Amino acid sequence: MNKIKKYILITVGLLFVAIGALGIFIPGLPTTIFMILAAYCFIRSSNRLYNWVITNKLFGAQVKNFIETRSIPLRGKVHSITVMWIMGALSVYLLNAMLWIKILIIVLMIIGTVIILSYPTSKDQ
Repeated sequence: MNKIKKYILITVGLLFVAIGALGIFIPGLPTTIFMILAAYCFIRSSNRLYNWVITNKLFGAQVKNFIETRSIPLRGKVHSITVMWIMGALSVYLLNAMLWIKILIIVLMIIGTVIILSYPTSKDQ
């Protein structure tokens, strides 16, 4: 791999880590999915950063489990879909926005739900 591609992947991975870290503090913003994306960037560019993500005490087990099994535990599916729909419904209800923005939020929630449900369900850990 050339150095430019490596540094681009590291930069994008660090951006995903930053967004995921915000998700720890901002309700409705997911953490794990951004850490999974970061891990995919790091697995191709930096073993040290990849190992940091999958051994992290907060989210490492979920990231490692997803990467290894390509499945989501039932508890994770229920939690993700519930939080997504609660925050999305609140956004649609409370946001003083144009109708097309509210429709976009609903469409994105439906897409997110379909994607989550499309992965196999693993046993809770």
